[in-house]
Amino acid sequence: MKDDNSLLSLTITCPWSVEPLLAEEVAGFGAEIQKSTVAGVQALADRQSAYRICLWSRLANRVILTLGRARGCDEPAAIVDAVRSMPWADYLRDGQTLAVDFHGQSSAIRHTRFGAQVVKDGIVEAMTAAGRSRPSVDTRDPDVRIYANLHRGQLTVGIDLVGASLHQRGYRRDTGHAPLKENLAAALLVRADWPARAKRGESLVDPMCGAGTLLIEAAMMAADIAPQLQRERFAFQRLANYEPAQWHELAREAKVRAEVGRRRAKASLWGFDQSPQAIAAARSNAMRAGIPALITLAGGSVKSLARPSEAAESGLVITNPPYGERLGELPELVSLYSDLGARLKRDFGGWQLALFTGNPDLGHRLGLRAHKQYAFKNGPLDCKLLLADIARRDVDASEAPATGGEARTATLSEGARMFANRLRKNRKRLAKWLKQSGEACYRLYDADMPEYALAIDVYGHQIHVQEYAPPKSVDATKAQRRLLDALSAIPEALEVRPEQVHYKQRERQSGRAQYTKQSDSGDRFVVEEGPAKLWVNLTDYLDTGLFLDHRPVRRLLREQAAGKRFLNLFCYTGTATVHAAIGGASDSLSVDLSNTYLEWARYNFTLNKLDPSRHRVVRDDCLHWLETAGGTFDLIFLDPPTFSNSKRMAGTLDIQRDHAQLIALAMARLAPGGELIFSNNQRGFTLDDTVATRHVVEEITAQTYDPDFTRRANLHHCFRIRHLD
Repeated sequence: MKDDNSLLSLTITCPWSVEPLLAEEVAGFGAEIQKSTVAGVQALADRQSAYRICLWSRLANRVILTLGRARGCDEPAAIVDAVRSMPWADYLRDGQTLAVDFHGQSSAIRHTRFGAQVVKDGIVEAMTAAGRSRPSVDTRDPDVRIYANLHRGQLTVGIDLVGASLHQRGYRRDTGHAPLKENLAAALLVRADWPARAKRGESLVDPMCGAGTLLIEAAMMAADIAPQLQRERFAFQRLANYEPAQWHELAREAKVRAEVGRRRAKASLWGFDQSPQAIAAARSNAMRAGIPALITLAGGSVKSLARPSEAAESGLVITNPPYGERLGELPELVSLYSDLGARLKRDFGGWQLALFTGNPDLGHRLGLRAHKQYAFKNGPLDCKLLLADIARRDVDASEAPATGGEARTATLSEGARMFANRLRKNRKRLAKWLKQSGEACYRLYDADMPEYALAIDVYGHQIHVQEYAPPKSVDATKAQRRLLDALSAIPEALEVRPEQVHYKQRERQSGRAQYTKQSDSGDRFVVEEGPAKLWVNLTDYLDTGLFLDHRPVRRLLREQAAGKRFLNLFCYTGTATVHAAIGGASDSLSVDLSNTYLEWARYNFTLNKLDPSRHRVVRDDCLHWLETAGGTFDLIFLDPPTFSNSKRMAGTLDIQRDHAQLIALAMARLAPGGELIFSNNQRGFTLDDTVATRHVVEEITAQTYDPDFTRRANLHHCFRIRHLD
């Protein structure tokens, strides 16, 4: 920037994997590319080209003017000397403030703040030696921002020409959910060849447009609008050698091009979203971007997607659908992608799809083959842009649109169809028992087919799916595809909506992990189990609040409880206490260490109108409570976890190791003639011989399985224990 003929050394940063696109773009602005780096390019450019890059780049984040590079800068003194030799007086005005962003380290420079201080010292010395005033530091809003990078003793120092990152165009205040950055959206559009398509007058549709970032970036390309046209100030305007006339001419040219471009734009763009808030945000953002007339926005779900009648015969469908950062979203997303694929194949023949996803396996649900894939990063997430041609098909004018269920059935893989058939077969097998028992909550499937390692439970009209974590020997990609196959089959086989399917991954939990929230939906609902009403939550915790395999045990307790004092140890959500109370227990005490579960138990008691003065809960470690409490009970239910190392316990609990001691403590609280029901879920559990020598023990495990759990007879073990006469 010393004179019009000098070339400036620029480092231009961008999102990861956008480097080749950025290099092509920057070269088009008159710069000479020197080399590409990770998330950026280095180039030589004259002043006008540098200004043009700042104004017109759709892909860049920052433009750094490199003032110098120096080797051997491991020590602070060497850094000061190197920085002092750079021509700061040519760029800084008297009285200006500055901030230094320092990256890297050496044996002597361990902290970025110290590195920034050393660079600042060199600048101050350079300005003082030139007879100029000493600059001050303002880390919040400096006049000039300095970038310094130290890597293996090489120091690179430059000045930011931009200010706020170039991805910020100024139009987006209403961001919606998980928005794309503007320059990443622009990169996706370039990869999908939208600029050329727009010039040909093709159309663009985003069926899940959110806050409209893809649409607005596409419209700005179609209308030849500079992405930074609305920016009030650039950092280079504060530099001492800023040339206002040169800049104003570029800005004037950009305004003229925008006015002409808006009038001449031939492309038509549509955005749809089922969220009214998203459509409102997109409309506001488009208004601020100055292109509202180029975009048509409307509410609508993917299931109702159709090609607009005014659209061109060819065009681009580009979208950034959700891709399941949270496991519980997967069932709905499998259906969403399948429905999208069906609608595209029906109405968008001859178009191209550009789908941006962080879960390529979900992309396979579309039923379209991607002919190109490009890797990107969306924040920390690894993502891919999938490009697929949508084949033309002949559709009879009288053909009715496919429904969501028909769309899903049509796209089920062979494995998914086999899985759906197994679910139907299991439901048919249980139909007679379900009709006789009236049970609404039951296990339908438990890894019957080894390649589909799932447990599927029905809770009324809701489906709870738990995936057993596959062993390391199983290919993760294949396991993921089988899971998605199963999730696509469940709604169709069980005749439920995808949002009624709730998915979790089941792994061995320790300590308080089973109490940890998986979500914050608060979506609980009431189910009936015999005469009891119980709250369940299928989304927020690993467990649902109701252990279905213990249904016969709860029934037994209800039948035995009349007129008895009932003790429920490790009470969980108090479901066994509810059954005992309904069965006529005179009073009860329920003990657990978890506040979450005790609160849940109170909700269950209130739901069943239990008297809190007769049916109490106590928060305590059950071992500690048994060792310190007094009083006796006529009926005790002891259902400890297999293992626990809760911080609130004095030690760990291993049920195989500790059950004899635990039973002995519980029997000390059992009144003469009373009965202890001891249950646990240790798969390979064996009862300690000393228990049978001290008490009367009857194993009743076989009697505590209903027909829905007979395939896994080792899910729990159950014993009736009484005092010796």
